[in-house]
Amino acid sequence: MSKTILITGGAGFIGSNFVPYFCTRYPEYDIINIDKLTYAGNLDNLQECRNMPNYRFVQGDICDKDLIEKLFKQNDIQGVINFAAESHVDNSINKPEAFIYSNIVGTFTLLDTAFHYWMDAPNQIRPGYEDSRFHHISTDEVYGSLGMEGFFTELTPYAPNNPYSASKASSDFLVRAYNRTFGMNVTTSNCSNNYGPKQHNEKLIPHIIRQALTEQSVPVYGDGKNIRDWLYVMDHCKAIDLIFHKGKTGETYNIGNHNEIANIDIVKKICAILDQKHPRKNGKKYEELIKFVSDRNGHDFRYAIDASKLEKTLGWKAEETFDTGIVKTVEWYLKNNVF
Repeated sequence: MSKTILITGGAGFIGSNFVPYFCTRYPEYDIINIDKLTYAGNLDNLQECRNMPNYRFVQGDICDKDLIEKLFKQNDIQGVINFAAESHVDNSINKPEAFIYSNIVGTFTLLDTAFHYWMDAPNQIRPGYEDSRFHHISTDEVYGSLGMEGFFTELTPYAPNNPYSASKASSDFLVRAYNRTFGMNVTTSNCSNNYGPKQHNEKLIPHIIRQALTEQSVPVYGDGKNIRDWLYVMDHCKAIDLIFHKGKTGETYNIGNHNEIANIDIVKKICAILDQKHPRKNGKKYEELIKFVSDRNGHDFRYAIDASKLEKTLGWKAEETFDTGIVKTVEWYLKNNVF
């Protein structure tokens, strides 16, 4: 069935992996990608889409209500997949205002516009829009921090510890409210840390690769023992596709792959891969570039996702292990020379 889907933030890391996949998988959909093109957005990451007949890019701000309403009316938007977000924790500590604006006000603008376009009143869907859905992409960081044991589930109480995660938690609650109050068709997914091609170099893994390849010190916060659950970006994209099409309205789905690794072990693994695939000219090991630096404020100790709900109810299963995914990731950065 032909319909127009609005994807927000599609020039960012996860979005720019998702959009080409989605356009190719669903040629019957018309895809509009709106992105503000801040420092983290890069149209070069969407070169695969430039000649696709079902793809169109719009530069704009999701907080611009006039623009969002115009897009809905002119294109008869029947689905929204919301990637757009400020997402770097360090930046949220230094300049939190942008996170409040984009992550909270932007999500509200999209929700409210979709509600008034798809529905005549609370719990009264306009004829022809029964299948219109708003899917919201969030993060496991809204749950706060874990000790050495246990996992985040969809029932874990929210306990955000920095301005980024607090702004994402707020946007999650807005999505929930539009379902509970107005009967709007929404789903939410909370994912663990993503890695893979096209990620901005401020993030941990591309930052490690860049620092190593440019023969600079490779910084590691604190003692490097903070643990993250890592998810290869294309596994995340396929999970979003599944939830958007088959998820139960009003439900939240956690996405993770039990790839729990301490930061220092990730750094060492990347250094070992680079030793093999791009040896240093001086013959030394990349691991010798590691430098421990002061820990950042509000640094959560451990994240770990229980994705059994997604696996059992929708049949999702990750295809990449961390060992296979990290090699693909390093190879992509070496091949594309983005630094």
